[in-house]
Amino acid sequence: MTMNLGSGGVSMLPEDTNERHAFDTLIDRFSDGIITADVVVLAPDVSTPEVQNAIETLMVSIESDDFFGTAEAVPAPSGDMVDVRLAIAGDISSQESIDSVNRLRDIYVPDAFDGVNAEVLVGGDTASVMDSVDIVKQYVPLIMAAVLAASFILLLIAFRSIIVPIKAVVMNLLSVGAAYGTVVLVFQKGVGSTLFGFQKVPVIESWIPLFLFAILFGLSMDYHVFLLSRIKERYDQTGDNSGSVMYGLKSTASIITGAALIMVAVFGGFALGPLSMFQQMGFGLAVAVILDATIVRMVLVPASMELLGDKNWYFPKWLEWLPNISIEGEVQAEPAMAGDDD
Repeated sequence: MTMNLGSGGVSMLPEDTNERHAFDTLIDRFSDGIITADVVVLAPDVSTPEVQNAIETLMVSIESDDFFGTAEAVPAPSGDMVDVRLAIAGDISSQESIDSVNRLRDIYVPDAFDGVNAEVLVGGDTASVMDSVDIVKQYVPLIMAAVLAASFILLLIAFRSIIVPIKAVVMNLLSVGAAYGTVVLVFQKGVGSTLFGFQKVPVIESWIPLFLFAILFGLSMDYHVFLLSRIKERYDQTGDNSGSVMYGLKSTASIITGAALIMVAVFGGFALGPLSMFQQMGFGLAVAVILDATIVRMVLVPASMELLGDKNWYFPKWLEWLPNISIEGEVQAEPAMAGDDD
């Protein structure tokens, strides 16, 4: 499944809202469109025949496109800029509006200004949405990589194990991936949207992926460190990996589950709202927290630690130069059991 990113325009509002009624009325009665695009022409002198002919050619192309409304060329008093303003039918983030801006950028403008000494920029409402989405797609992977790398290094130092941070990153990514998958499945594909009372939408809000990643990775890492610190504490005392996993799971399961239920209740409140963007946020977070606190944190993490045994705490000798930081402070010796002196 591919997550289509965009920005929810007015057409994504519930049909029974006043804002949606007003938008539909404007679209029906104003055929030219209610959103605009701007083609800005920059040149040393826009009054030259070369530039004027290019602008006229562009205007002819715009007028021949049924999706565009009235176009008007407005020169700047300085004489070095012309703003070609045109109306676009439809919503700011609809696929038709996006396609129209792509036609301007990829076909009409290059054809009209081929060989002309001028810089041409296409802006406006829809163009701003498109450029914002492109920036998100460009930088979100870099931000995620930086967060994952920092988390790996911190866990490596804290637990003095190379296996623990690798598993932590993988397990936390499972929770984030579950959030992305459920949001796309329910909102973009429409699977179960009627059951939950959600509206199927063509795009997912562009800020949702990074927001979900930040919140879920923070919560998942919190639960993970809480569980592992109990396991590591017990392992340092006894050297028994299996017993330490059981001890850590027993001592943290109820707390992690309780904390997760609180967060699910909070996120569920957003999902119950009428706006699709908050439904996407709340539903994705709630489902991911449930999966993380149950399947991931209470099943996959303990199972993987049990299977790996003492290998969980493997720490290469060439990393011994790293500082030895104990999360729990000085490890206390396990108290002797009654009857040991007999």
